[in-house]
Amino acid sequence: MNRVLIENSGHTFDVRPSQTVLEAAIEAGINLPYGCRNGACGACKGKVLTGKVMHDDYQGNALTDAELAAGMALFCCARPLEDLVIECRQIDMVQGIKPRILPVRIQHKQQFGDDVMVLHLQLPATEQLTFMAGQYIEFLLKDCRRRAFSIANAPHEKGFIELHIRKIAGGYFTEQVFNDMPLKTILRMEAPLGSFFLREQNQKPIIMVAGGTGFAPVKGMIEHMIFNQIQRPVYLYRGARRTGDLYMDDLCQRWTQFMPNIQYIPVISDGHDDDGWQGRRGLVHQAVLEDHADLSGFEVYACGAPGMVDIAKETFVKQGLPEEEFYSDAFTFAPK
Repeated sequence: MNRVLIENSGHTFDVRPSQTVLEAAIEAGINLPYGCRNGACGACKGKVLTGKVMHDDYQGNALTDAELAAGMALFCCARPLEDLVIECRQIDMVQGIKPRILPVRIQHKQQFGDDVMVLHLQLPATEQLTFMAGQYIEFLLKDCRRRAFSIANAPHEKGFIELHIRKIAGGYFTEQVFNDMPLKTILRMEAPLGSFFLREQNQKPIIMVAGGTGFAPVKGMIEHMIFNQIQRPVYLYRGARRTGDLYMDDLCQRWTQFMPNIQYIPVISDGHDDDGWQGRRGLVHQAVLEDHADLSGFEVYACGAPGMVDIAKETFVKQGLPEEEFYSDAFTFAPK
């Protein structure tokens, strides 16, 4: 067993040989930033000041060779070879909310279009799940497989969890959800997970950028804001290939009718001039850049495909956004 010291906070925790640094930190109740937990998003990146780690597989865009040579590490897939001293951010707002493993029952399924299924999962009657708006759950499947999905409802809605699941051709889990998984099926999940959640102490206006089912955590954040009467201006940009991919569009329209602080800007990238679409066209991050010449006064939440999240961060920072005000959750797919 190796010990890890977080130099900037003084917190320490032990890491078993079977654990990554992030897994051990979560178990110890120490909240490091993270997103995908599989080496794809880079949210858990920090620096190893002393000691050595061995990395599991990760994506090169999450940790470059230059960063690795400079002592950076992805703590979601870094395993200590000896005691470590590390430098990384900690998230105090979720201290005390530790992930738990719970059984859930599929209570309701509703399909939107060809490839989005909304699941309502019923929690045990004797259990409540405490989470922050925007966090995610992981299903614990056979053969130690896990599948992660963002929570789409707000924390005040008790007794159930709403998930938005996109069908992946040949996907081990999503094919079951769409074809073979009946109501009342019981699954095991671990929750809550992730550092993508609404920072309520900030008073800046918010830009939310959602691609595909990246709308799920954004929906939870907005409904949390509505319930708690948080009046900060919100600019919701939704990116989709076609109009049919803008599932729950009517819900977004209702938000703007009843909440004058919310503006909704859907953007279509692959539509045709004869499809009847009268709204914005192009890439969703580009729409943000066109509308806001100076992003220095905003807070941004971006969720969707890694490519969209990466280009949004890069271009928004160039347009004045403080890097620490960019919060993201990049959706990655498990190997088939």
